[in-house]
Amino acid sequence: MVGLPALRECVQFAKEHFKLTERKACKFLSVERSFVRYKKRPDKNIEVKERINHWVEKRPRYGQPRIHEMLLRDGFHINHKRTEKLYYKDLKLSLKAKNKKKRFRSVVRSTIPKPTSPNEVWSMDFIFDQLSFGKRVKGLTMVDVFSKINHALEFDYGLNGFRVIQILENVCDFEGASKVITVDNGPEFICLALDKWASQKGIKLHFSRPGKSTDNAFIESFNGKVRDEFLNMNWFSNLEDLKIKAQAWSEEYNTERPHSSLNMKTPKEFLEYYDKRLTAV
Repeated sequence: MVGLPALRECVQFAKEHFKLTERKACKFLSVERSFVRYKKRPDKNIEVKERINHWVEKRPRYGQPRIHEMLLRDGFHINHKRTEKLYYKDLKLSLKAKNKKKRFRSVVRSTIPKPTSPNEVWSMDFIFDQLSFGKRVKGLTMVDVFSKINHALEFDYGLNGFRVIQILENVCDFEGASKVITVDNGPEFICLALDKWASQKGIKLHFSRPGKSTDNAFIESFNGKVRDEFLNMNWFSNLEDLKIKAQAWSEEYNTERPHSSLNMKTPKEFLEYYDKRLTAV
């Protein structure tokens, strides 16, 4: 089948060499005149597409809904349906889905206190990775369950109970102490030193059941984001490089990354919104 550009060339050839009018040339070649005269409209979405590609390159693990939110923050007045069309159909983009494991819901679940304000419940856990030369590193992650703000993302070759207490002390100095901290049954969390520290601070340690990661689902969700958007997307030459990048990512998570459970607000924006509502009352 002859394409439209080739048909236009044929019509032009007939007009020049056989001295035919456009109407007769089109009739002779059985071509609609509208095909020949059609001019492609300029793409009005070039700037939007460039911005979508910018965010896809900068944040490869952001899906279409979060990309749409970033476009709105960049000042584009765009409907989510238009973003979907440009993202999936025009640019042929898609976020590779992670392999989902089959999960079985337990009948009985540990009761986790539902917070109604910041610093009521924190969630804490460890995450592991390795440096470029194969050295294993350990990271402590901590989030506020209410505001989803990341209070700690600390990495080292080893983190014992005393180091956990030191990190908690630093967080409490800046943010104030939480009422409850949910943790698993790791040796760093069940040690006597942490129990004594929590008792002195008036903090209750809420332990999840052995083998039941869903009891501490908030930090498991955050660790998944750390793994997917930070650890898997970067290469760390040494421990200091990892610490610097972790601090930068934590700051971005708190101030730039829209959170779906916070109505596409960042944790910092959500806290500011909460404070305004509190003062208004």
